[in-house]
Amino acid sequence: MKLLAIALYATVLIVIGHLASRRTHSIRDYYASGKTLGFFNVAFSARATGESAWLLLGLTGMGYAIGAQALWVVLGELIGVGGAWIFMARRFKRLTDSYDSITVPDYLESRLRDSGHGLRLIAAGALVIFVPIYTAAQVFATGGAFHYFLGWNHFVGAGVGFGVVMLYVTRGGFTAVVWSDVFQGLLMLIGLIALPIVGLLHMGGIVNVTDALRAIDPHLLSLHGPGASGASTGGWTTATIVSVIGLVAIGIGFLGSPQVFVRFISLRNTRQILPGTITALTWTILADGGAVLVGMIGRATYSPEALAGAGMLADLDAVKESVLPHMALELLPAFFTGVFIAMVLSAIMSTIDSLLVVASSAGVRDYWQKVRHPDMSDERLLSLSHKVTVGLSLIAFAIGIAILLRDRNEPLFWIVIFGWSGIAATFCPTMILSLYWSRLTARGAKWAMTAGFLMVPLMKFVAPPALTAAGLPTIAGYLDALDVLLPAFVVGFVVAIVVSVADRAGQRALAGMDAELRAAR
Repeated sequence: MKLLAIALYATVLIVIGHLASRRTHSIRDYYASGKTLGFFNVAFSARATGESAWLLLGLTGMGYAIGAQALWVVLGELIGVGGAWIFMARRFKRLTDSYDSITVPDYLESRLRDSGHGLRLIAAGALVIFVPIYTAAQVFATGGAFHYFLGWNHFVGAGVGFGVVMLYVTRGGFTAVVWSDVFQGLLMLIGLIALPIVGLLHMGGIVNVTDALRAIDPHLLSLHGPGASGASTGGWTTATIVSVIGLVAIGIGFLGSPQVFVRFISLRNTRQILPGTITALTWTILADGGAVLVGMIGRATYSPEALAGAGMLADLDAVKESVLPHMALELLPAFFTGVFIAMVLSAIMSTIDSLLVVASSAGVRDYWQKVRHPDMSDERLLSLSHKVTVGLSLIAFAIGIAILLRDRNEPLFWIVIFGWSGIAATFCPTMILSLYWSRLTARGAKWAMTAGFLMVPLMKFVAPPALTAAGLPTIAGYLDALDVLLPAFVVGFVVAIVVSVADRAGQRALAGMDAELRAAR
C-alpha cells in the first residue's frame, strides 16, 4: 500500500510534466510561464520551493532536539516571507515588467545599467555553483526518506527520487515546476496539519505531551531551549541569544533569492500580490508551525533509543531527523504512510525542480543567449535548456551521492542552510538595495555579490578554526551558533553601499533612477 501511494504520486508528477511541456513554446515559457500565473499558483509554488527537505526532516528534527526554541525559525520565516511579498514583490514586478525581464540577472542588469555583462556573469556563476550544492542536499534527503520509510538503500532511494524529478522538469520547465509545486505544497500542508493532531490523540492530549516534555527537560517548553549539551541546563545566556538571532536570520533568504523572486516575475499582474501575500503567510504559519509541533510531540512520545534503527546509534543527533518518518510509520495505516512518504518527497522535489530551472536559466538565458549568442532562436534555446537542465541535474546528483558516501548521519538542516545561505548572501543585499536605493551602482552590486558569495565559505570553514587557533574559542562558538547567513548578508550590504557611494561614474549612469523607483511603488 505504501508503494501504491508513492506510485500514484510519481504518476501525477509525470502527467503534470507532460501537460506543461505542451504549453512550453519559447524561452519565456520555459523560464517564466509567459508571465501569466495567478496568485494561488505563485504563492504555493514559492512556499513549497522555499522550504525543501529541511522543513519535513530538518525543522521537525529541530523541534525534537531543542523544542520550542525552534519556533524562532517560524518567526524568521514569517518575517522573510512577509517582507518579500509586502515590501518587495510589487516594486519588483513593476520593474521587471518595465524591463521585460524573465530572470533575476535580467532585472539586475537592466536596473543597474550594466552594459558589460559583468553583473550578469557574477549572478549566473553564483547560481551555477550554489544551486547544485543546495540541490545535492535534497538528493541526500531523498535517500534518507526512502531509507527511513521503506528500508531502501540510501543510494537507490536517491536515484529513484531524482529520476522522477528529471522526468517532469526537463521537459515542462517552469510551468511544470509551478503546477507540481501546487500539488506538492498541498500535500505538505495537509500532512503537517494532520500529523500533530494524530500525535496529540495518540498521547491523550496536550497536557500529557507537555508533562512528558517537562519530565525530559523543562527547557524544551521554553523559547530559549535546552542547554548546548541537551541536558537540563537551558536559560537565556549570550550563547542562547546569539543562537536565536541565527535561527531568526534564516528568513533573510526570502528577501531576494532568485528561486523565490522568479515567481514574482511570472505573476499575471500586481493585483495578484495581496491575495498571494495572505496565502503565503497562512501556509507558513500552518506548515512551519506544524513541523515544530511534530518534532515536539515526537520527542514526548519517542526517546532517541526508540527512534534508533537500521544500525543507527541511539544518539539524539543521529536520529532526530527520523522523527516524522517514525511517527508516520507507527501511527498511520500503510496507505497513509505512503502518502507521508510522498509528502516528504514533495518537500524535496519542489525545491529540486525550482533550483534546476533557475540554474539552467543562469547558464542558458543569462550567459549563452545574452552574452554569447543574442540572436539564437527560441527553438535552439529550448533544446539547449533541456540539455543544460539535465547536465546540472547530474552534477547535483553526484554531489548528493558524495555527501551520502561521506556521512549519512550528517544533519540535513545545516547542509541545506549552507546552500540556502550562499544564494541568499549573494543576492539579497543587492536585491533589497536595488528596489529601495537609487544610488546602488553596478560596481557596488558586483562587489556586494562577490563579498556575500565569498563570506559564506569563509564564515563556515575558515573563521571558526582560525579564532579557535588564536585562543578565542568563545567567539568561535558564538560565530558557529550565529551561522553564516547574517554575517555574510551584513558584509554584502555594507560593501554595496560603500562601493556605490565611491563610484562616481556609476552614479552618473543612474540618472533618472529616483523617478523610476517612485513609479514602481
